[in-house]
Amino acid sequence: MGSVNGTIGAMNWRADWLWSLPLIVTTIVIHVFGLGVLHERVVRVVARLVDRRHFTAMFAGVMGIAVLLITALHALEGWVWALAFWALAARPDLPSAILFSFGAMTTYGGSGFDLQRHWQLMGALEALNGIILFGLTTAFLFSMIQEVWTAGRDGRRRH
Repeated sequence: MGSVNGTIGAMNWRADWLWSLPLIVTTIVIHVFGLGVLHERVVRVVARLVDRRHFTAMFAGVMGIAVLLITALHALEGWVWALAFWALAARPDLPSAILFSFGAMTTYGGSGFDLQRHWQLMGALEALNGIILFGLTTAFLFSMIQEVWTAGRDGRRRH
């Protein structure tokens, strides 16, 4: 696997896994907790709005705010990874660590930056983490749209 010319071998990836797995667990816990709190708040707001006129406009506003908060949640999780990259000297400065992290998390990868050779697997593991986080977000938004829209439809039927 490894060679003298600098190719990274599987034995050199141990540190990548040791740092990445706790980061994956941490960001998923943050995400699930954040989505849970957001769900609770959206349900509470929608319950107050369901019998009012212009429910569709209010629905759009509530979901728009939810999307903004979810975006902030993803940004927080990208920062967690960026701080790790910076602390490990995988990137020489915090701005490039942040840009790399957001590119990895979104699987965009277009930052123009790479991690230090020893930490490159960690970047791929962040991309895996990003796929999981965005999957959770997609499921959450789909569920919220169904729940909120159904509540609005049922509320309008009562009147």
